[in-house]
Parts: sequence; structure tokens; C-alpha cells
Amino acid sequence: MKKIEAIIRPHKLDEVRETLLELGFRGMTVHEVRGFGRQKGHSEVYRGSEYKVDFLPKVKIELVVPDKALNDAVAAIVKSAKTGQVGDGKIFVTPVEEAIRVRTEESGEGAL
Repeated sequence: MKKIEAIIRPHKLDEVRETLLELGFRGMTVHEVRGFGRQKGHSEVYRGSEYKVDFLPKVKIELVVPDKALNDAVAAIVKSAKTGQVGDGKIFVTPVEEAIRVRTEESGEGAL
């Protein structure tokens, strides 16, 4: 099993979620996060004063998928989150040793 962590633009969340649901990925966790990379923030004006916004709002999606479904899930996220502009986000993939469904105590891929 693999854990996918995708950091994307907030307005792309619904599109990514719908694409993943269409492919049969039923569960995910979503966090509202702030950060920066190559975008390096931006300047805004508030009441006549300019200030720098270093951390930009992003959304972090986490889901665990079977090894055989990894490429499909990553491709779906890239396709639906991509705008072609700096700041589209990042995807990180890490191995998952075990998953356990609390309610039924199922483990492994059956817990997904």
C-alpha cells in the first residue's frame, strides 16, 4: 500500500475529489494548509499599506491506495489539479506498512 499526499490549489479540490471518486477511490482526508515553494508568496495592499503574504493557502489531500492503483490515483490528481502555472502543488508518495479499520479490525488492503 502507498500513502499519497497531494498539496494543491484550494479551488481545485472539488475537481480532484470528483475525479478520484469516479475512479473508485472512496476515502481521503483533506486539510487546509499554508505554505510556499517557488511561488514565494505575494504582496497585498490593505488600508493603503503594502505587506507580504509569505504563506499561501493550499489544500492537502491524503489517501492510501493499493500498490496496483498508485499510478491511476497519481495521474488523476495531476490531471485534475494542473493549471500549468507555478504553485500547482506537489505529490508525495510513501509506503504504508499496515492499515487497520477500527470498526471491524480488518487489516491490510481490506481496511481501505
